[in-house]
Amino acid sequence: MEQRNDLNEELQTHPDYAAEIAELIRSDISAAEKKERLADYHANDIADAWTLLSDKERKNLVALLDQDQTAEIFSYLEDPEEYLSELGDDKAADILESMDADDAVDVLESLEPDQQEKLIELMEKDARQDIELIQSYDEDQIGSKMTTNFISVSKDLTIKQAMHTLIEQAAENDNISTIYVLNKDGTFHGAIDLPDLIRARDYEELESLVTTSYPYVFADENVDQCIEQLKDYSEDSIPVLDHQMKLLGVITSQDLVEVVDEELGDDYAKLGGLTEEEDLDEPLHQSLRKRIPWLVVLMFLGLAVSAVVSLYEPVMAQLTLVVAFQSMILDMSGNVGTQSLAVTIRVLSDEQLTAKQKLHLVFKEGRVGFVGGMLLGIASTIVIGIYVHFCLTKDWLFSFAVSGCIGLSLMVAMGISALVGTVTPLFFKKIKVDPAVASGPLITTVNDFVAVITYYTLVEVLLINCLHLAG
Repeated sequence: MEQRNDLNEELQTHPDYAAEIAELIRSDISAAEKKERLADYHANDIADAWTLLSDKERKNLVALLDQDQTAEIFSYLEDPEEYLSELGDDKAADILESMDADDAVDVLESLEPDQQEKLIELMEKDARQDIELIQSYDEDQIGSKMTTNFISVSKDLTIKQAMHTLIEQAAENDNISTIYVLNKDGTFHGAIDLPDLIRARDYEELESLVTTSYPYVFADENVDQCIEQLKDYSEDSIPVLDHQMKLLGVITSQDLVEVVDEELGDDYAKLGGLTEEEDLDEPLHQSLRKRIPWLVVLMFLGLAVSAVVSLYEPVMAQLTLVVAFQSMILDMSGNVGTQSLAVTIRVLSDEQLTAKQKLHLVFKEGRVGFVGGMLLGIASTIVIGIYVHFCLTKDWLFSFAVSGCIGLSLMVAMGISALVGTVTPLFFKKIKVDPAVASGPLITTVNDFVAVITYYTLVEVLLINCLHLAG
């Protein structure tokens, strides 16, 4: 058995390619042999090894690679801007030229404006135009995520001519799985899958291979508005057009994964009460800038909750025991509200809901909150009643009157909090604000209002005014 476990562990252990590459670069073998062996490694593994090397070793590595290989490695580096300065301006500009335009834009935007402008000026006209096109779109527009790495052919070509055009363009653009077909005026007509073009006979019409209903997006569309459309199609790439139907670029499946990851990271940050996603090595002042705005808002909301609590001071003075169970009511109210918030945001991110579906969602979450509150309310009534009777030596009537009020408060507060957690993101969505803004801390604070008012109002009405309890 031990031998089998050892074998399984050995099989599950992945080779440390980065360490292997670093050792290869530092070895005494010939440059030709190093170059040959480097060809066996993926660019991502070489990028991992890049950070393990010294400045001199990295220069030796660059000398072994051609420009396209170096550009591909730089597209995988976590902080490529740190290493561009080692190459010199001319070499750095050449590397950026060889990268996909969207990757080059990501690198350039991490540089100081003066350095960014200097490198762009050193690039050839075509590369510069591609970069400027992508930079012309706002960060939240899909055009800022596209790449200009694609193949296009005219609809009037023959099969043979289309294949020839494909081979010519493939030297500069390696995204060849889908070929985009354009009309004479350059407008988008449709798309052809590469296997269909390869299998086609010379006597066939190119038009017979074209899917004219191929999906597309407009470059100025917001990412969060078209992300679902992009996810719905299992295509390697989707064309990005302007409003004259001219093909500007494409969103690849890799771009889509990155876009979805960015959106999820942004939503997760907002759910945590941050204005933006944080990095591990982020400076203190940047972290504070992202956290302080929400904390200030939540502090004042917390003060408002405290002010509401102070209004019930006469109730607390007359029946001090109920104060001990306030935190339980507030915590459960906040928890159920956050659960409903998470469910609602997840549903909103996946589907375009009709008014009927939204109403069903509100009803469903409210029902879950009330029924869950009823079950927990019954359990807490029994447990708290027994606790108050035996541990605090109160009579049975007093004990179960208090615990019954707590159980009822729990049910009402949880039901209302579930509704608040559902309605709030729906409201934000309605007014065109990201539903994730209805963050966990915000919902929790809002539901504290609900819980405090519900709890102490029921205590005052049921226990003090109706049963005249005190103690």
